[in-house]
Amino acid sequence: MIGIFFSIIAGVLISTQNIFNTRMSMKIGSWGTTTVVLGLGLIASLIVFFSVENTPLFAFGDLNKIYLISGVFGVSLVYCLMRGMAILGPAYTVSITMVSQLALASVVDTFGLFHFEAVPFTWNKAVGLSMLVGGILVFKLGHRIPFFQEKKAPQTEYVREAK
Repeated sequence: MIGIFFSIIAGVLISTQNIFNTRMSMKIGSWGTTTVVLGLGLIASLIVFFSVENTPLFAFGDLNKIYLISGVFGVSLVYCLMRGMAILGPAYTVSITMVSQLALASVVDTFGLFHFEAVPFTWNKAVGLSMLVGGILVFKLGHRIPFFQEKKAPQTEYVREAK
């Protein structure tokens, strides 16, 4: 249950952060915003790290060094989400992001990448992912599909009689 709670909070924080980042980028630019956001994040995470953790900061041990590139992913993530929201709007950007995250997570699960235990890709996962994609299409293109268009009541014109 706590995992669901953290996931919901993460979703709310990611969406809110990206909306704020998009607004900030209109004043200081995309790369300026990325620098400020990640710089403030570094300060906040260092404060929390030194307050909570009991391990040395750079005790990587036998960690595969390729995982250190995730910091570059973070820079790219902030920039791409900010630009996506500026172009597509928050709801559409978050929807596409969610599907791409789920698709990649399914690939990682299915093939056991990055030392995760392999989990079979089942029909219910395929249907769920397809339904998400379909939902995004309805969300974005629904106004073009007759079934989803609002029905307008016929308007009757009243003609004034001349006196």
